[in-house]
Amino acid sequence: MSRRCIVTGKRVLVGNNVSHANNKNKRRFLPNLQVISLLSDALGRSIQLRLSSRGIKTVEHAGGLDAWLLKTRSADLDVETRRLKRAVEKAIEKRAA
Repeated sequence: MSRRCIVTGKRVLVGNNVSHANNKNKRRFLPNLQVISLLSDALGRSIQLRLSSRGIKTVEHAGGLDAWLLKTRSADLDVETRRLKRAVEKAIEKRAA
């Protein structure tokens, strides 16, 4: 599992630790990823996702997981999230019919 947020796309960055003597050592800047469970109203179950803190705020601002998935273009999502989006769309169509 990569250290990447599926909402914002934040991932590991590389930089240097710079000492007072101006010595440079490579280091990694890790994103603030959290494993959280979001409730999908359409599917009626909770979904575990690995999101950054900014990604959590983005999903909540959009109105929840289902609203964020429906609002986001499929081209901007990874494979697993596209599957989840299709499942949500089918569940909503089934409920409307």
